[in-house]
Parts: sequence; structure tokens; C-alpha cells
Amino acid sequence: MKVGIIDCGGANLNSIYYSFKRIGIDSFISNTIKDLSLADGYILPGVGSAGKVMENLNSNNLINFIQDTNKPTLGICIGMQILFEHSEEDDTDCLGIFHGNVKQFDSVNDLPVPQMGWNLVNSGSDNRFNGYYYFANSYYAETNSNTIAKCNYGVEYSAIVKKDNYLGCQFHPEKSSNIGEQFLKIFLEQL
Repeated sequence: MKVGIIDCGGANLNSIYYSFKRIGIDSFISNTIKDLSLADGYILPGVGSAGKVMENLNSNNLINFIQDTNKPTLGICIGMQILFEHSEEDDTDCLGIFHGNVKQFDSVNDLPVPQMGWNLVNSGSDNRFNGYYYFANSYYAETNSNTIAKCNYGVEYSAIVKKDNYLGCQFHPEKSSNIGEQFLKIFLEQL
């Protein structure tokens, strides 16, 4: 089993790489179709801005590659957000795999933006995902028919979304200690 971490210009590539290494999974970082086509599944990492990430994917001809893959694909934080149709961040058209838009947090109830730190994820009866995860985000995806877990930060939003072979999480599993590792293992069960 080999996981391809798609280099779309983010800063957390190595932390994701080492997360997989800690749980004994072979992974590699690349931005070429030639390399990535050898992977059994993909990670869209989670640091950067929507506009810059989409620009990098476009310049490396990876947009259609990601949209057309039937391999398990996990978007983390901004990697999840770009799976939607549009983001208010940089007024960016995204990949359109999930219906809906990504919006900017308003300062509600004196909550600071960005959200930085641990927050409770609730997946209802599917308690595999319930617990506290680490978040670092100024934008959020509204809840929709693909939402399988929610979070609240002045507004209820999608913490985890799933559609076909695509899974997205707004939190950073690589920074979420044991529960984050468990989340990555659940994703790896699809490979």
C-alpha cells in the first residue's frame, strides 16, 4: 500500500508524511501525474489559500487527474475545501466534487478567527469519528447531504464529508494525536 501526498504548495507536507510513517504506511510527496499514478490513494494536504492551491494544481495539470480518479482521496483542511464548488477565499472556483460553497467565518460571540485549537467533532451514531480534533481554519464548508460529521464554531459546519471515493476533513489529523492517527487508519481501510 502506497499513499501519494499531492504537493499543491502547502506547508504541512512533511507532517503528513511522518504521520503515515509513524503508522507504518509507505507514502511519498509529488506533484506529477507520472509519480502519483503509482499510488493506491491520495492526500490533498491542508495548508495554504484556496486560490494558490488551485493555481498550483492547475499549473501541474492535476485538476482533471484529481476529479477523475477512482482511488481513495482524502482532502485535509484546505484540501477538503477545494473539493467543493467555490470558496470565498480569493473568490476561487474549486474542484466541484462536492456541491456547495466554502464561506469565511464571521466573528461570532467574540470567537477569534481563525479558529485555532481543539474542537469537538460529532458524527452522531457513527461514533468512530466522535471526539476532539485540532483545527486551524478561517473558512468552513456548510453542512450538506455529504456531511458525515459536524462541528460548531459560532456556526455549525462540515467537519467530515464523504462522497464515493472522496473523503474530506476540516481538521488536521496529523496534528490531532491518537484520534487523528485513528482517523487516518479509517481512511487507509479504503485502500
